[in-house]
Amino acid sequence: MCFMNELTWSQVSARRLDRQGLAGPVEGASPADAVSAMCGAHAQVLSAAELSVALRLRGADRTRVQDALRGGQSLIKTFGPRGTVHLLAARDLPVWLGALSTIPATHNRMPDGVRLTPGQHEEVVAAIRTALTGACLTTDELGAAVVEATGPWAGEKVMPAFQDLWPRWRQAVHSAAHQGALCFGPNRGRLVTYTAPPASGPVGDARARLTAAYLHAYGPATPQQFARWLGTPVTWARAAFAEVETEEVRFAGGTAWVLPGDASAPEREPRGVRLLPYFDGYTIAAQPRELLFPGRAAERALAGGQAGNYPVVLVDGVVGGVWHQRRAGRRIAVTVESFAPLSRAHLLELEEQVARVGEIMLGTPDLTLGEVSVGPHA
Repeated sequence: MCFMNELTWSQVSARRLDRQGLAGPVEGASPADAVSAMCGAHAQVLSAAELSVALRLRGADRTRVQDALRGGQSLIKTFGPRGTVHLLAARDLPVWLGALSTIPATHNRMPDGVRLTPGQHEEVVAAIRTALTGACLTTDELGAAVVEATGPWAGEKVMPAFQDLWPRWRQAVHSAAHQGALCFGPNRGRLVTYTAPPASGPVGDARARLTAAYLHAYGPATPQQFARWLGTPVTWARAAFAEVETEEVRFAGGTAWVLPGDASAPEREPRGVRLLPYFDGYTIAAQPRELLFPGRAAERALAGGQAGNYPVVLVDGVVGGVWHQRRAGRRIAVTVESFAPLSRAHLLELEEQVARVGEIMLGTPDLTLGEVSVGPHA
């Protein structure tokens, strides 16, 4: 009789922390290595992404991440999982684009008269691709090029966004990125710019390779959890799992999947205190969420059930608090709200983590234990 392997939450936490570089910074690893291990670093708040990546690398500060991003040498800033801004390893970009471009278009919720038709959508993506070939353009410059190539309808300000109206063409930006027509360029002062990503050939097994990378980083997992993380229909995620050789395990009261022969876990318990910034990949991708955010953490560190909107204090593999940093010159005021009393050992580790945040962010940190009054990030 064949018995299915069973993994406990403690075992899964320990193996994920190891693979994420959160059990301890990885010696000799590069920013691209760290981002690959995370399956992308959420970069809606770029300073948070810099902290997220650097804390996984021994001795790194934010400038090392900035250098890797500069010129797209080893990191690319673009639209990744769920259509959100991410840093991706340049070497992984062909796999990402190959997989993301196969995700079926979700229903466009814009009303008639605002929504791009399928034909208009294709026109805009083609115009973006042409405009950015060999160029780096601000949003307004790219918009002017798109309107010139397609027509005035593309530039009509009808799309509600951030208490403003954006031009119609911007509905196609995420799709253009997933089709390899667009990524972010270096800021021009305070202005965002876009450029063309590095050219790459097609990857026939891109979806399977991305699925395998996710399972290595965050398994055991289910197709439903993969779909939630990537922002795809569950049917697409099930098909992706079917393209990868997997092994079933028992986990969290049900069946989940890992890569073949990858059901092992460290013998030690998950230990340590870590300060994870906004939208850290671990807090968003690691499932089941109710085990990562137990009890008070679910009420205090999630926003409408969504993870990432609060910086969290990871204590022995689970969310045990929230924190906030406020900068004034070189001084960084760090406030930590713990959901339960911290042991002396945990307090010492917390002080080390605060010092590490200061090193990474090139400032002088000052720790206060108390309530965090700042609300969730949008």
